[in-house]
Amino acid sequence: MSAADETVNTSAVPVILKRKLQAEVIGPIYAEMVAELGEEKASTILDTAIRKAAIAEGQAFAASAPGGKPTMASFIKLFELWTKGGALEIDVLEATDSTFNFDVTRCRYAETYRQMGLGKIGHLLSCNRDAGFCEGYNPDMVLDRQHTIMGGAPRCTFRYSRKPA
Repeated sequence: MSAADETVNTSAVPVILKRKLQAEVIGPIYAEMVAELGEEKASTILDTAIRKAAIAEGQAFAASAPGGKPTMASFIKLFELWTKGGALEIDVLEATDSTFNFDVTRCRYAETYRQMGLGKIGHLLSCNRDAGFCEGYNPDMVLDRQHTIMGGAPRCTFRYSRKPA
């Protein structure tokens, strides 16, 4: 069996499951970094690493966008990956060629991290990815999010738009 035969089609794995599996590995590593470096430095390292990974993931998805051009419409379609299996319950407020505005009313990512005892770093493991993914997917898109469930708000406020020309 070759290495290629052993690769897993990660696009078939629900994102919520990917994040849980990642957290099972990252949690103990983060705890060791805190013990060695302190919480502030460990959080900074984790923040930087997750952001870089999210940008790279956004770039990979952009490369496979229809016609090779990542648009708001293709981004909206992609978003289904993060809601799959009830991972997020959302109220879509606006979905156009230039904006995608919605509120998350239930976040199973936050629930999962809290159940795992990782609620304190859940924002680094998940919320931290959103703007970075957007940056990698289409640098002309921007995310404005003022509130998150992970941060204690009753809902997450996602406001994606195109940068002004």
